[in-house]
Amino acid sequence: MTDTPNINNEAFAKIDPSQLFPPVRSTHAPKILLLHGSLRERSFSRLMNEEAARVLTGLGAETRSFNPSGLPLVDDIDASSSHHKVQELHELVNWSEGMVWCSPERHGAMTGIMKTQIDWIPLSLGAIRPTQGKTLAVMQVSGGSQSFNTVNQLRILGRWMRLLTIPNQSSTPKAFQEFDDQRRMKPSSNYNRMVDVMEELVKFTLLTRDSKDILVDRYSERNESGPDLIKRVNQKSS
Repeated sequence: MTDTPNINNEAFAKIDPSQLFPPVRSTHAPKILLLHGSLRERSFSRLMNEEAARVLTGLGAETRSFNPSGLPLVDDIDASSSHHKVQELHELVNWSEGMVWCSPERHGAMTGIMKTQIDWIPLSLGAIRPTQGKTLAVMQVSGGSQSFNTVNQLRILGRWMRLLTIPNQSSTPKAFQEFDDQRRMKPSSNYNRMVDVMEELVKFTLLTRDSKDILVDRYSERNESGPDLIKRVNQKSS
């Protein structure tokens, strides 16, 4: 390629459409992990996720939820990756093909509980991110007027972890008015929006799960080995 002399031709090639549509497709139920960002007894982010899980089940997905109670802080001197709650979270992330992150908005941001869960998800194992190519839906609940601060932050984290974050999202204001005494979400436009998001998540998961490796495959990573990448990133300036 005379017009692109900086490209390594051994790591560069035209996109083969057949790679994006493998002839053999997975037939099992989409595996969706739901994370919520509050430990309160009446946690609206948990209640929202419980409603979402019911919808996902109705759409044909298999769901699992993680209870963040007891999860240590990432920089806690007594905490380590061998902690049973950390191991549980890692196993669930590895099991999943897609995720739902739902957090309350606190002081204009996601909660520390939500961020701690995300921080415990390994960003990389060697040069590979274990979350890359999996789908993600983001939701938030607010005690006051509608806001999008938290879902916007969750999107940034999802992109950083190379998750395929779906376009739709849910932000529910005055969440205390949205659930009845049986802790079920009342019929509303907010409920309908949550259903929309779950429907889109299942569709995107089915569409991409067999092609996720090729979707997030990058020229720069093919051009540089994992050990070389780590060495370059960690090198100290002279």
